[in-house]
Amino acid sequence: MWVDGAPRVACVTPVARVRDRAVTTLEGLEPETAQAWGDSLCETGGSQCGFCTPGIIMRLEAQRSKNDGALSAADVDQAMLAHLCRCTGWQTIREAASLVVSGERRDPWRQRSREGAERRAAIEGGASQQVGAGVSLGRAGFADDTAPADALVAVRSHTGEWVVGETLSEARRRVGKVQGRRTTAPMSWPVDVPEGAWDRVLQTTWVEPAYLEPDASWCEPGGEPVSASSNGGAFGAKQHSEVLRVARTLADTHGRAVRVLYAREDVVRLGPKRPPMAIGLRSDGSGVVRVARTPGAAMLLASFAPQLDVQEVTVVGPPTSNDLRAACWAEVAVALASLGPVDEVRAPEGGWASAELNADGSVRVAVRAGEVLDETVLRSYCIGAAHMALGWVRNEAVSVDAEGEVHDLTMRSFGVLRAVDTPPIEIDVLDGFGPPVAASGAVFAAVAAATWRAAGFPDRWPLTRHG
Repeated sequence: MWVDGAPRVACVTPVARVRDRAVTTLEGLEPETAQAWGDSLCETGGSQCGFCTPGIIMRLEAQRSKNDGALSAADVDQAMLAHLCRCTGWQTIREAASLVVSGERRDPWRQRSREGAERRAAIEGGASQQVGAGVSLGRAGFADDTAPADALVAVRSHTGEWVVGETLSEARRRVGKVQGRRTTAPMSWPVDVPEGAWDRVLQTTWVEPAYLEPDASWCEPGGEPVSASSNGGAFGAKQHSEVLRVARTLADTHGRAVRVLYAREDVVRLGPKRPPMAIGLRSDGSGVVRVARTPGAAMLLASFAPQLDVQEVTVVGPPTSNDLRAACWAEVAVALASLGPVDEVRAPEGGWASAELNADGSVRVAVRAGEVLDETVLRSYCIGAAHMALGWVRNEAVSVDAEGEVHDLTMRSFGVLRAVDTPPIEIDVLDGFGPPVAASGAVFAAVAAATWRAAGFPDRWPLTRHG
């Protein structure tokens, strides 16, 4: 939002600070200005779920006004230091800003197939998706946005009880709050490397999927709870979220509609993480994979790389999930690719990608995803996957202590790559043959492999402690 014309982060601005001042939200922009941003973000793929873009638009429009209509890529990157967008990898947001400044329309939405775009988004995101200019403008219909105005609100206490209030403020006041923190506690690699003489070793640690919209659902008495993944797949992390079950139970208990909301701290403490792993490979591709015990992980790995010995180990820590983007198989794909000269990966879903890091740090990716359906959406998901892979290898991690407690509880503490640190990413979408298949997982693994190769294959990820 703007306060007296200057951008401010709404969620940390107390109401008392804006008394007698002019507050402008996205709805306060001139309609043609808002539409230009919505159209441009849609045209470049600069908005996938749409959760972060209303704030980004307000920040960039304020910067553009300050610059007399100009907005360089460097301006965008600096402005984005106040924001996080996990989906799009920043580059498509830069491109959208350039379109707004120039007034150009390189790929008008009316010339694209909405059905094809939304189908490709659902394939890549793993959940039903909307695509259109309105998504960027906050009209995606997230679960919590659709709840009745008079619904009760339930929030979780640090002891695990659900506290209900007439309003969110009342519920939060009753429950207290576990304040988020960014720890100085050291990282750990909880899965030991298997014994043996290995030509390649890889150990991974706890990684937070870092989706932006916290889990939320609501339900009427006797009804079906609203999906927590409305217009955002959360990289698979919300597939088994408890908020749906809780919403149904509380609605039946209270005889009224109930909204159930996670705080960010709940997401981090309770939400699933990538299973930590330790891999030892010989040059012929044989070896051992040790993985934190996770439902379905051993079966997936046995199917993906049957030549490897898979060992599940019990690890104390937060829950892990095989549903996260390319979880388990990507780590193995990266390790196997490192034994050869080229970083290319075929995903279990059928998508294929190859990647290389150029001398200037830029990333080039080739991708094959069957029938393309909509190249803009496919390209956007691939850029987002490449951005996530760069951060995963280089500096993403959360600290977990010996008792299994997560110590990093803020978005800023996860090591997500900032816009100013994200190199240019070029995506070559190759002609598609056959039915459409998901390809962003293959891109994620291929870029991770290329990033690891460029660093000389150190044994542990992340390569540097974020901070």
